[in-house]
Amino acid sequence: MLDILVGGFFGDEGKGKVASYLAMKDSPEMAIRTGSINAGHTAVFGGRTYKLRSVPSAFINPKTKLAIPPGALISISTLDKELAETGAGQRLMIDPHAGVITEKEQEEERTSAFLSSEVGSTKQGVGAAESKRVLRSLRLASGYKELSRFMADVPEETVKCLEAGGRVQVEGSQGHLLSLYHGEYPYVTSRNTTSSGILSEVGVGPKYVGDIIIIFKAFTTRVGAGPMEGEISPEQAKSLGYLEFGTVTGRQRRAAPFDPAMARQAIRINSATQVAITKIDVMFKDAHGVREYQRLPADARKWIEDIEGKIGVPISLIGTGEDAMDMVDRRRGDGK
Repeated sequence: MLDILVGGFFGDEGKGKVASYLAMKDSPEMAIRTGSINAGHTAVFGGRTYKLRSVPSAFINPKTKLAIPPGALISISTLDKELAETGAGQRLMIDPHAGVITEKEQEEERTSAFLSSEVGSTKQGVGAAESKRVLRSLRLASGYKELSRFMADVPEETVKCLEAGGRVQVEGSQGHLLSLYHGEYPYVTSRNTTSSGILSEVGVGPKYVGDIIIIFKAFTTRVGAGPMEGEISPEQAKSLGYLEFGTVTGRQRRAAPFDPAMARQAIRINSATQVAITKIDVMFKDAHGVREYQRLPADARKWIEDIEGKIGVPISLIGTGEDAMDMVDRRRGDGK
């Protein structure tokens, strides 16, 4: 069975936390991360914090094989840094068709006034690299000798794992509303960030999909330009505890309350079967660190059940803190 983790809003929903939790609880045989280095996922486990831009957050489970698929883009320097921090190099596979971003692509984005000033690009070279891939001029992972030890046919390895009865976890990056096709163009990223786009980057068909878990935060944040329904001032965000800064850029995130209508749209387009909501402890302080549904504060449970009624899909995972294991897991009979 293949499970897809997809962001429901503008990214920054806590996909790294959910992916690392599920890695420990479900122990998938294989974990794949799509996307590129313009999206940082944070995994907190064993008293350490890891900020990851290429390595799957499931690396915290030492039994899980890790993969970067053909549709992804990597930076060799970023990858080297993460492998040194995680020690996951012996378990990592990289598909030969994955694209490689160099300093040249990053410089092209840094010098683009449109991308830097109007769109609010992270300036990591991802858009420039994707453009070159479309023009068939981007150099791929197979062309770099230093990556040769990681080379593997990731779609084939994925299918083999699934056909042997294994579990595969696919960790998407960014969020539905940043999709090149479904977001508010041009204030979007350079790829399709929906569940269908994630699956196409892996290179396997939909018949293998088990659950599509869409991840929301208890409030909404966004980095960069573009429309944002219900946006509040930085002062309001600070007073509510919503003030955050981007993992990759360090920029202050814009903020707004949770929007059920926006969530419903994302659920429909992504065909989500389950919902995870993170940072409930920001809204309800007494929820911090709680791992059983009935131990959540009554007002937090009411909020969850009210949102669940409005979006029409079960909220199966509720994040209650930064640590990967600070999670209420309602898939396991932890409560209503």
